[in-house]
Amino acid sequence: MRVGVLTGGGDCPGLNAVIRGAVRKGTQEHGYEFIGFRDGWRGPLDGDTVPLDIAAVRGILPRGGTILGSSRTNPFKVDDGIRRINDTLAKEEVEALIAIGGEDTLGVAARLHEEHGVPCVGVPKTIDNDLSATDYTFGFDTAVGVATEAIDRLHTTAESHMRVLVVEVMGRHAGWIALHSGLAGGANVILIPEQRFDVEQVCRWIESRFKVRYAPIVVVAEGAMPKDGQMVLKDESKDSFGHVRLSGVGEWLAKEIEQRTGKEARTTVLGHTQRGGTPSAFDRWLATRFGLHAIDAVRDGDFGKMVALRGTEIVRVPIAEATAKLKTVDPSLYSEVGVFFG
Repeated sequence: MRVGVLTGGGDCPGLNAVIRGAVRKGTQEHGYEFIGFRDGWRGPLDGDTVPLDIAAVRGILPRGGTILGSSRTNPFKVDDGIRRINDTLAKEEVEALIAIGGEDTLGVAARLHEEHGVPCVGVPKTIDNDLSATDYTFGFDTAVGVATEAIDRLHTTAESHMRVLVVEVMGRHAGWIALHSGLAGGANVILIPEQRFDVEQVCRWIESRFKVRYAPIVVVAEGAMPKDGQMVLKDESKDSFGHVRLSGVGEWLAKEIEQRTGKEARTTVLGHTQRGGTPSAFDRWLATRFGLHAIDAVRDGDFGKMVALRGTEIVRVPIAEATAKLKTVDPSLYSEVGVFFG
């Protein structure tokens, strides 16, 4: 059997571990051949490939990013896109395709399988941890670790100058990174997309901190919105999946805090530092297991499925089920950390 592999959407730590796990087990135990498609769905669209064998995946376990490259290409928005993909798969004699990505990449895989019979197996990847049907996605743990370390460092500079520091982390529709890193880093306010925030309440929490000579840290997800406002956009442009570019809520909030409290406020936008660098031990472990189980699904002919973590077990679920809705922060979970606000 000849198996294709692609990585789509935003890059994240652990992608190479999935590729390595699938290729090692598929080659050694099943005698499969592998071919990589470059830059997500653009690869099969354009026939842009790279051979994958054991030598090609040697030493990539600790590397961040992806050796295959990635993009936010949507073949359903490309003229004759599906025919081009089918032609590429036929030309390369690919009998199964492992798609590693988030909701958009896997959404394409689900449609290709259901509507066009393309034999796909999905692997969940996103630092946002917002894919339903799996307890965790790889990349999330690393992103939380990066954000937590940044918050730890910002505490000392905030205290030295007695100023407010607003830390903007990623999270378009789900506040998992903000919630986990904010709690782990001892933030005094955590703002997430699932709960619209009251700027006046945020300012009251901040002022209560200053009363005890403590410089507050505010962690805000990029998709968080005030009760009487809208999502802050970097610009109006959209990608092929219809997503606008976010960033700016941290800067906006810092200005509001300064105007309302008279306290100096600065913003740190972590941005793509959360995506970069070497994966954590947990993400290497999880991504490797996903790769091993993905190739088992290929062996079993269990297409249209995504591998997922449930407790400590790796299970298979329909890709369509996993991408049907986002996994967001439950209000009860968010309310638990409220005791640390202010």
